[in-house]
This record gives sequence, C-alpha cells and structure tokens, in this order.
Amino acid sequence: MGFSLIPDRVFSSVAEIRPEWLTARGITLLLADLDNTLVRYGPGDPAPEVLAWREGLRTAGVELFLLSNSRKPDRPGRYAKRLDIPYLGHAGKPRTAGFEQAMARMGRTAGQTAMVGDQIFTDILGARRMGILALLVEPIQLAGNPGRYLRYAVEQPFRALGKRRSR
Repeated sequence: MGFSLIPDRVFSSVAEIRPEWLTARGITLLLADLDNTLVRYGPGDPAPEVLAWREGLRTAGVELFLLSNSRKPDRPGRYAKRLDIPYLGHAGKPRTAGFEQAMARMGRTAGQTAMVGDQIFTDILGARRMGILALLVEPIQLAGNPGRYLRYAVEQPFRALGKRRSR
C-alpha cells in the first residue's frame, strides 16, 4: 500500500473520537495503541473516560482491539482484560503482519478498520501501509524518557499536516 506519514485525522485524545464519526465512515473495528494513547506509560488502570468511550464504541457497533508494541510481556494482556477487549502484543508496528492478524481475527477488511495511536513512525505509518484510516492522538505524557521528546520533535511536521487535514 501507500507510504505516507500524514494521519488522516488528529484528535486531542481517544475520548474525542466519536463512535458515530467512525460508523459514518464504515468503521466497525478500531485498532488502538496502548502506551500514551489509551494510558500513560507504566502501570495503570483504564481511566473513567476511556471506559466510557469504550462503552460508546460498543453501543455504536465498533469493536475495540488493542494492538501494542509493548516490550513488557503481560502489560497489553492485563490492560485489554480490564477493558474486556481482544489484543495482540508485540505487534511489530509499522510492519503489516500485526494489523493483518488483528483484522483476520476480527473478520474485518481494511475498509472497515481504523487505527488510533500517538506515534507517526509506528501507528500511523503502519495504518497507512495497510490502507486503513489513520487516526493520531496527542501523547498522554512525554515526561520520563528523553528519547520520546526527540521522536515527537521529528514527528512535528507530519502532526501539523495532519492537523491541517483535520480542519
């Protein structure tokens, strides 16, 4: 598929992504990154607004699927269990195999699927390579890892273009 680093749409957080906006575009499967998208790095339970958002997705007929590159073997599974959603850890984004596996498992096509994440070079690039709707959210927290500041600084031009596209 294509090679683009520009997201289709930029949101401040996942809670801003309205289920009806997704269903109007034919989306019935939303793949979601974990760290800095649904929850900050480190231990944590789903925030009340994430739980409410997940319920809204379910009510609208959109299934949420956790697609994580987490290097901590149990982290994605524990978080997915708390949200009562399916997951795939060590997904290898931006490679396409994890996306393909998630869509096959859920019985969805690229046209029925979207990806939401906080990183251009993993979440957005992988989604664009698969031909699925690529949704970017602002990272929940940058503090704690100097490498994150550098990575997000390099991503800024693509974030800005995505924001312009979102208007």
